[in-house]
Amino acid sequence: MSKDILNLEPKDLWKNFYSLTQIPRPSKKEVQVQQFAVDFGKSLGLETIIDEVGNVIIRKPATPGMENRKGVILQGHLDMVPQKNSDKVHDFEKDPIDAVIDGEWVKAKGTTLGADNGMGVAAAMAVLESKNIPHGPVEALFTCDEETGMTGAFGLKAGILKGDILMNLDSETEGELYIGCAGGTNANIKFIHKEVYADPGVVAYKLSVTGLKGGHSGVDIHLGRGNSNKVLFRILWHGVRKHGLRLSMVDGGSLRNAIPRESFAIITIPSAMKDDFLKCLPGITEKVRKELSAVEPDLKIEVVPVDVPKSVMDEKTQNNLINAIYGCPNGVIRMSDEMPGLVETSTNLAIVKSENGVIWVHCLLRSSVDSAKMDLEHMMQSVFELAGAEINFDGQYPGWKPNPNSPILKAMQNIYQKKYGTVPKITAIHAGLECGLMGGVYPSWDMISFGPTIIHPHSPDEKVNIATVQKFWDFLVETLKEVPVK
Repeated sequence: MSKDILNLEPKDLWKNFYSLTQIPRPSKKEVQVQQFAVDFGKSLGLETIIDEVGNVIIRKPATPGMENRKGVILQGHLDMVPQKNSDKVHDFEKDPIDAVIDGEWVKAKGTTLGADNGMGVAAAMAVLESKNIPHGPVEALFTCDEETGMTGAFGLKAGILKGDILMNLDSETEGELYIGCAGGTNANIKFIHKEVYADPGVVAYKLSVTGLKGGHSGVDIHLGRGNSNKVLFRILWHGVRKHGLRLSMVDGGSLRNAIPRESFAIITIPSAMKDDFLKCLPGITEKVRKELSAVEPDLKIEVVPVDVPKSVMDEKTQNNLINAIYGCPNGVIRMSDEMPGLVETSTNLAIVKSENGVIWVHCLLRSSVDSAKMDLEHMMQSVFELAGAEINFDGQYPGWKPNPNSPILKAMQNIYQKKYGTVPKITAIHAGLECGLMGGVYPSWDMISFGPTIIHPHSPDEKVNIATVQKFWDFLVETLKEVPVK
């Protein structure tokens, strides 16, 4: 386990981040990191509470002479997305993250790094333990289960926090100030199939789609990366029509908010059509590779002989499933008219998995326009109900409407320009920040989001730029010194 990151600047922030890498904290498995945060606050002699859903709140009084400043809530989430390469042996519920320095970046060996949102949490911790940073009243709000359900934000109660300004430390491009985000909805689709005996005289294969980059289904959705589920079902669709393919098992994707990188299926082909299938597959593979060559140079589509399974899915359900997945909307649906370059509406076909006679399909729908999000729900419902599946929607969370007249925005624009000689970009993000939910509970809050540069979050390629961590920290410290008076 490398400790080289402890030598990076600012040392206090990196020290805290290193501590977080040593604590398993996948979403919904956060007991250890919650206790770590509670122990941290109490070790500093600060008021520390954990609410009924698992959010940790730590309060630090204003430094002398700063008592008249507005109260600031420094907010980050404790959980991280557990993604790893298929050849990496790692248990996210037990093993620490092995963070290493790679040139100008810090990354992990074969897994997600957890800079999303470990960087924000580590920065807030450094403020709490500092003895020489002038600031008004500070509260650190460390929420739970942000990545898979926003449980902490959903469960936050009114009146428990006292501050006036929420600084969400969960953005991922230094030099940008975020004042809005998309809302989201989970689509849950269920196919029930009968298991029927595989026909005699068939051969079986494991079909694999691997080597894709994946990434954050909000932040990276506009990059045009391959979706392994869409690629797999494109092949299955052709196999059914031309080669008598039957599907026994499918397992694609693992997290709703991550673009799927790997998908697998067990299939059978009539022996008489085996040679034709194997001859046609390279042609389909080559077409997909050419289409995605600019963004997915490492795409692999492989077929390996396996033992013939005892059963396959009944033909009607199989065909309905394959048609629905092949036709399912995926990726960017519409770009924003108000903010050029920003995605307005998208969907991620995240998971397709068969088990015990059921095929589950999970998608994450996002939009900064509520009516567009509802329209996308109806579109998905139409596709899957036509295919005979059950579909329901849950986990709805609102977007965060931009406020260009925000006082903290104006103050931070001026601070950044004075400090760095450039004007920060004011933007919104096509991802689910907790600001939308929490702003509904605390409507008087003035909210803003910022952070260091993190690329490829939610994938094993996740990494954080070292120089921007220092810049993010310096900007945060300077902002705390100049928070407006009450």
